[in-house]
Amino acid sequence: MYLFDKAKNPVDKQHNKETMLVAENIRQKRENQLNKPEVYTGFEKEQLKIRKLGEENFVEYFKKLADKRNSSNHDNWVSAYKYLVSFTNGRLKFADLNERFCNEFKEYLLTTKSNKSAKTTLAQNSAVSYFNKLKAALKQAYKDGYLSIDLNVRVAPIKLAETRREYLTIEELNRLIKTECNNPLLKRAALFSALTGLRFSDIQKMIWSELEYIIGQGHFLNFAQKKTKGVEVLPISEQAYNLLGQPGKPTEKVFAGLTYSAYENKHLYQWIGAAGITKEITFHCFRHTYATLQLANGTDIYTVSKLLGNRDLKTTQIYTKIVDEAKRKAVEKIKLEF
Repeated sequence: MYLFDKAKNPVDKQHNKETMLVAENIRQKRENQLNKPEVYTGFEKEQLKIRKLGEENFVEYFKKLADKRNSSNHDNWVSAYKYLVSFTNGRLKFADLNERFCNEFKEYLLTTKSNKSAKTTLAQNSAVSYFNKLKAALKQAYKDGYLSIDLNVRVAPIKLAETRREYLTIEELNRLIKTECNNPLLKRAALFSALTGLRFSDIQKMIWSELEYIIGQGHFLNFAQKKTKGVEVLPISEQAYNLLGQPGKPTEKVFAGLTYSAYENKHLYQWIGAAGITKEITFHCFRHTYATLQLANGTDIYTVSKLLGNRDLKTTQIYTKIVDEAKRKAVEKIKLEF
């Protein structure tokens, strides 16, 4: 910056005046930084705060958010955290967060090996879930003042890959009823899922006080979903209720002793095979079966979505494709000899 030593014309004088104003502003800021922090302007204080927060570690912040989550959602956050640590070596300043980093992390998730098996690439839908956790953390960081812009809205999510949701036909379900299972408790729970659409986690934690009977309306289940935390009032059929056995104390679990393990899964696979079913069926497929059979029998998609406790109708729309495929196979069965 410079001044004209002997400004003679109006242009040079104006230049000197403007330059002196800029220089004085810079001098005042430097003086404030060195001697008088108490006289910072509001803008200067905000800038200092942003710079200070920018030096903090986003990865540690992400871990704190993960620790606040519960149950299965917590596990998902922890898994996302492990991939974030692997990508950043555990250190990333808020000041270094930008769209480029987010897109590079997205590409990393889509190409990295799975932590569960070094031989396979991380499944796309797992990458979708973990990247959504990053976006959620960015959104919260913006609310908490760590970021001056909402990066979350600037970064596109990973698209879900379409997955095949295996299900059982009504004929296959009836075969399972007539087939013995080495674990009768598991059999009752699976059939209960097929009649109610409940997840394994919700069946496992269900207690007798959550069940009620209303004259003229039937049996209901009042519970909070373990996955979504949403409070649901689910009507259940008489057949479903009869699978529960003799009522116990209000705080007792309905399916006491029901556990999830590789050993129990073996009983499930043996039961499926003994019924002559060759599909790859997991316990969660009984929930898919409930949704598919409801739609196939004419229940509207909105009602099915509510019965499943889905927050987003798009989640339920996946089952309509299954029903459409079943209809296509059904019409092809009629063959005439022309």
